[in-house]
Amino acid sequence: MEKPKKSLLSKIGFGLLYLFLGGFAIIQIYPLVWLLFFSLKSNKEVFGMSPFALPQDPQWGNYTKAWTSGNIGVYFFNSVWITVLSVVLTIILASFVTFAVTRMHWKFSGLVLGLFLVAYMIPLHSTIIPLFKMYNSANLIDNPISIVLSYTAFNLPLTIMILLGFYKTFPREIEEAAVMDGCSIHRIFFQITLPMTVPVLSTTAIINMIYNWNEFVFVNTFISSDKWKTLTVGINNFVGQYLTDWGAIGATLVISIVPILLAFLFLSDKIVEGMAAGSVKG
Repeated sequence: MEKPKKSLLSKIGFGLLYLFLGGFAIIQIYPLVWLLFFSLKSNKEVFGMSPFALPQDPQWGNYTKAWTSGNIGVYFFNSVWITVLSVVLTIILASFVTFAVTRMHWKFSGLVLGLFLVAYMIPLHSTIIPLFKMYNSANLIDNPISIVLSYTAFNLPLTIMILLGFYKTFPREIEEAAVMDGCSIHRIFFQITLPMTVPVLSTTAIINMIYNWNEFVFVNTFISSDKWKTLTVGINNFVGQYLTDWGAIGATLVISIVPILLAFLFLSDKIVEGMAAGSVKG
C-alpha cells in the first residue's frame, strides 16, 4: 500500500504545480490580450466602458491609421535596421574582446576587461549631455549613427560579462589542436570559437534586441526628424494637444511587440542553452 499512496501524492503534487503554472501563465499573457482588445476600441469605448470590456465594434482601422497616417511604417523599418545593426556590432565586438582577454596573453588584458566591466556601472542618463556635445561636434545629431553607436557602447559590458562565463568553461583543447594543425588566430576565432558560441550569442542577441527595440531616451534626445525616428518615439504622433487617439496608440504598441515575441519564440531554445552553457563545466 506504500507505493500507491506515494503515487497518488505525486500526482496531486504535479497537479497543483501545473495548476499554479497555468494560472501564472494566464497572468503573464492577459496584458497582451488586453492590449489587443484595447487597440480595437474607439476613444468613446476606452473612456465610456470598463477597461476589461470587449470592444463592441472592433476598430480594425486603427491599424491602418497607425501604419499610414501615423507614419508607423517608417518608424518600424527604422527600429528594425537600427536594432539589427546594433545587435550585430555589439556581438562581434564583445566576442573580439572576450576572445582577446581569455585566449590571448598580453600585459593589460586584466585592466582592459576591468574598464569594460566598470562601464556597466555608469548610469545611462548621466551620459546624455556629454554624448550630445560629442555627437554635436561630430555632426551626428539627427543621424542614426549616433543611436547605433550609443546602443553598441552601452550593451558591450553586459554582453562581455555573459560571454566571459562561457569562454572560461570553453575547452581550450579544441583551439590547441587547431594551432597544432597550423590554423591562424583569425581562423580559430571565426571558424571554431565563434560557431561554437552560438547558444550564448543567441542569449545576448535577444537581450540586446529587447533593450534596443524599447529604448526611448537616446532616440528622443539625438533624433529630431521623422525619417529617422523609431517606434518608441513615433507613438507620440497620436498624442495631440486636445485629443489623443488611444486606439491608434494601442495598435502601434501591438505592432511594436510582434517582432520581440517572434524573436523570442524562434530563439527560445537557444536562449535556454546559452543560459545553461556558462554554468556547466565543459
